[in-house]
Amino acid sequence: MIVAFVDEHRGEFGVEFICRHLQVAPSTYYAAKRRAAEPSARAKRDAALMPILLALWVANRKVYGAHKLWKAARRAGNEIGRDQVGRLMRELEIRGVSRMRNKVFTTRQDPDGWRAPDLVNRDFTADRPDALWVTDLERHEALSNPAVVKGHRLRPVAAGR
Repeated sequence: MIVAFVDEHRGEFGVEFICRHLQVAPSTYYAAKRRAAEPSARAKRDAALMPILLALWVANRKVYGAHKLWKAARRAGNEIGRDQVGRLMRELEIRGVSRMRNKVFTTRQDPDGWRAPDLVNRDFTADRPDALWVTDLERHEALSNPAVVKGHRLRPVAAGR
């Protein structure tokens, strides 16, 4: 926006005068003009490396993340940094497969399946001992880890009255 303004009025006032009043260094204006005319060395290198990374990612069944793709690129003879690989992967909108990202469901609920009736109408108070029994039907694989179990709320399910 500033570059366009300076370009529009540079014949009338001059670049240095306009930049001084806009409180912008003239070198900033000239650098922006240079970038518009010719891409930077980084942009040229990125443009050369993007197809290589994409080909390596596809060749490895689209499962490699930044770290493995970086190692594969280094093995292929490309001098590239790991963070650069991550940045280029974001630009290419590709990502590796993560085991932790997807939640695994061990059972699938049947939406039309039979549900046990709620015999106590969500009233879990008993007038005498052994009048009401409830249980938790969830599966807990992490019961040995108290840090996991500590914040867990049990959901009671009515068994009968």
